[in-house]
Amino acid sequence: MSVLDTHEYRAFRRDLHRHPEPAWREFYTTARIVEELRERDLTALHVGPDALATDERLNVPDDEELAEWEDQAREAGADPETLDQLSGGYTGCVAVVERGDGPVVGLRVDIDALPITESESGEHVPAAEGFRSEHEGFMHACGHDAHATMGLGALDAVLDSDFSGTLKVFFQPGEEQVAGGKPMAESGHLDDVDYLYAVHVGLDHPSGEVVCGVEGFLAVRHFLAEFTGEPAHAGARPEQGRNTVQAMAAAVQNLYAIPRHADGPTRVNAGLVGGGTATNIIPEESHIEGELRGQTTELAEYMSEHADRILDSAAEMHDCEVDVSTLGEAPSATSDDALAGLVRESAGDVEGVTNIVDSDDLGGSEDATYLMNRVQEQGGLACYLGVGTDHPGGHHTTDFDVVEDDIAIGIDVIAGAIRRVAETRP
Repeated sequence: MSVLDTHEYRAFRRDLHRHPEPAWREFYTTARIVEELRERDLTALHVGPDALATDERLNVPDDEELAEWEDQAREAGADPETLDQLSGGYTGCVAVVERGDGPVVGLRVDIDALPITESESGEHVPAAEGFRSEHEGFMHACGHDAHATMGLGALDAVLDSDFSGTLKVFFQPGEEQVAGGKPMAESGHLDDVDYLYAVHVGLDHPSGEVVCGVEGFLAVRHFLAEFTGEPAHAGARPEQGRNTVQAMAAAVQNLYAIPRHADGPTRVNAGLVGGGTATNIIPEESHIEGELRGQTTELAEYMSEHADRILDSAAEMHDCEVDVSTLGEAPSATSDDALAGLVRESAGDVEGVTNIVDSDDLGGSEDATYLMNRVQEQGGLACYLGVGTDHPGGHHTTDFDVVEDDIAIGIDVIAGAIRRVAETRP
């Protein structure tokens, strides 16, 4: 086990769980991680803008909303100096440990939360044991609090070992909106990374099970289409209006009619739609917030090209205008077998691991793929591994939780794989 005992890691995870924060608003979360990291023997610590390619950020909230979350973090006890570094929504950090000659190994963990109201049921462990979300309407419903804890624990374990090389741990913001991976991948901190691991807890695998190399990442694009037209009285002067709801409705129907593709599965979803102000007013503003996915990056691009054409055509059909923006995106990726093999070796030595699975398909999207692709494009290797846990509800549900003992398993599996990379240089 790592330098801190299990109780201290549990306390750290529960602190993050009580303070869930969504993309670019992870002020308290980042500050707490930085607080812990500054107690370690690090070579470097890059915080806020220094950890990101700042011009690559997508879907950043407005200044007022950012200020509200920053103030909330300050009131919760986050370090004021760190918050100053994060001001403007430049969340996330990169910890660097240099330990002599050897490869540069990266570990990516995500830190953001979801806009979901957490269960208050007595059967829900965070509610029963007093660490339920204090930010009503937001919760760690995907285990990123556990991921951040695994990142810290793996760093400790490497510091406490004879590891030779450089370790970089990327505490990445904004995964749930697929908005933080690219800014971190393009930051320059990946440019010398030879090997990269990323990790996720659960994924419908039970406690004791480890997935060595996750596959099946769907490339994704989140978009916002904002239609503008002309209001008019719906009874007296309907001909004077330009109806954006008609344009929006035509677009929704035709988005779902994009032809499937012979090269693999594709997905489309108009998840949030709306418009108008009253039943007797021709609506001058409407919107669609949706997503497009493909089995490969090329298939997602195929979906995007058709979607953009459909949105433009629907607006023109009803004499409206439309502004289409990308809120988040991520490519597909593949885990390298050589690194997955080292996960298998490591998992075989970890107490509590009862089953090892070579690979499994994610069936969703993840912007760790940006970091994976970045390393692979430079001739390195990358791997996404899974640590099972008996989560009582599915991911992104009100009663999602992790078995805290599984965090220790994850720490030891990850740290063991990192040490093996330095020893074998596959």
